Amino acid sequence: MYRAALAVLLLPLAAAGCMAGHGPAATAASRPVTRNLQAAIDALPAAGGTVRIAPGIYRERLRIGRDGVRLVGTGARPQDVVIVGGESAATTGSIYASTTVHVAGDDFRASNLTFANDWEANPAHGSSQAAALAISGDRAVLTGVRVLGGQDTLYLTGPPGRLTRQMFRDCYIEGHVDFVFGNAATWFDNCQIHGIDHHTVMYTAHSRNAPGEKGGFVFHRSRFTAGTAPGGIYLGRPWRPYARVVLIDSQVDAPFAPGGWREWKPGMTDNSASATYAEYRTTYTRGAPERSRIRQLTAEEAAQWTLPALFNGDIQWIDAP
Repeated sequence: MYRAALAVLLLPLAAAGCMAGHGPAATAASRPVTRNLQAAIDALPAAGGTVRIAPGIYRERLRIGRDGVRLVGTGARPQDVVIVGGESAATTGSIYASTTVHVAGDDFRASNLTFANDWEANPAHGSSQAAALAISGDRAVLTGVRVLGGQDTLYLTGPPGRLTRQMFRDCYIEGHVDFVFGNAATWFDNCQIHGIDHHTVMYTAHSRNAPGEKGGFVFHRSRFTAGTAPGGIYLGRPWRPYARVVLIDSQVDAPFAPGGWREWKPGMTDNSASATYAEYRTTYTRGAPERSRIRQLTAEEAAQWTLPALFNGDIQWIDAP
């Protein structure tokens, strides 16, 4: 579990005498001096620790392999600290290589900052996987964080044979195609999931390897919004068989396509036959999809989709110090 073993502080230009994120960053005399965020993370001991990040734009890709790392933005709002990359799978050869921040260590924490991938900001760039954040470690908790991108913005997964768990609280996540995807057990609480302008918006692409495997994406008290998508707006599509996405007490402020969700590759795959797309007490402000396509849970069935149920009763790590 997370232990606050060491704190590293990145100071802004006025205090450090240089540009944070783009050159050397000075710290208080009692703390390590680091040149960038990756160096600050690498300076932490094996037990982990906290990196407090001053407001600014940090253009770099981070790889976090050790356990117990905590990133804390010290600005007034998440927009004040932005960690951004601009690579894609088309340029790097894989989704992991292109990801702005990849967290492989367990017990990761992040709060009050933004993870972004601006690959699509360049009009010359074609469509490609371009993740802002990938988490393959267990017991990650993100609070008041923004995750921004286009296709495949947020990748949640784990090593073969290991199901990982994540908690997102009060977060904002945006993208267009499959922009919350992977095979994990993830709880989104009071989050806004926003589809940016694109031909088609598909919020999720979940998968499981077997029908008995625990896992799924659960959106609790969350809100779905979208810009313009002439090709349709869908809750998601099953990346592989046995996908599970559940909405509990959530609100949809986007005009969903009639079916609500669609097949991975219509006419070529049949993943939807084993997928579960369900909801309980979800409201639609711009027209509901066909109810026959999204399972309506009873109160008894919804009780199987609580936070303790999703994490098999192991939830003390969520609020661990």
